[in-house]
Amino acid sequence: MYANKSNTNTLTKHAEWAGCTHSRMTVMESIDCLDQLIDESDPDVDFPNSFHAFQTAEGIRREHPDKDWFQLVGLIHDIGKIMALWGEPQWAVVGDTYPVGCRFQNSIVFRETTFVENPDDKNSSLNTECGIYKTNCGLENVFMSWGHDEYLYQVMKFNKCPIPEEGLYMIRFHSFYPWHSHGNYMHLCNEKDLKMLPWVKEFNKFDLYTKSTELPDVEQLKPYYQSLIDKYCPGVLSW
Repeated sequence: MYANKSNTNTLTKHAEWAGCTHSRMTVMESIDCLDQLIDESDPDVDFPNSFHAFQTAEGIRREHPDKDWFQLVGLIHDIGKIMALWGEPQWAVVGDTYPVGCRFQNSIVFRETTFVENPDDKNSSLNTECGIYKTNCGLENVFMSWGHDEYLYQVMKFNKCPIPEEGLYMIRFHSFYPWHSHGNYMHLCNEKDLKMLPWVKEFNKFDLYTKSTELPDVEQLKPYYQSLIDKYCPGVLSW
């Protein structure tokens, strides 16, 4: 888990990645790329992230068999980590996320040690409860620290994938632990955010607790999940 991302860094990475000009591939091809990635920030996993994708999806499928979009989100939620295969260091891709442009809350992982040289922490205009934002402005108007969550969210929006809003919140905020696990940053939330929060919490049960050294038979599962990809994220996407 990593921190120390600043407002300036976030805006730079938005400009660099949110235009989806780095590659073109299908969703299943992008999942296959995760065979090459082991998340160094995750103490529970020492196998490629592609297996975690199917473990999460299958956990959701067992408890929510009627919500195919939810199952798909479980499969794709970590694909944004593909940036680590395209030159981004892992610390800039994985780990917990948090808002930039306002005071860093104490619940952010490694809060006391990794913001020492972060200029935002010494900027009086940013180092207040709301910073550059207004109370109840809504998380859609907040810049989150750049990482795999925000990148995949931007990819889904850019390619106009018809995933329900609940699923987009899961993708964008599943690493936002200060919010969904510690109850911080509620002053920035609007009614929509509070309505979506239980969905993010529900997703994180599967993200956290389906990890196992008993790895799924990916080839057997692929046809089913390809059908979900064809429904919600068909064809070749821009990344």
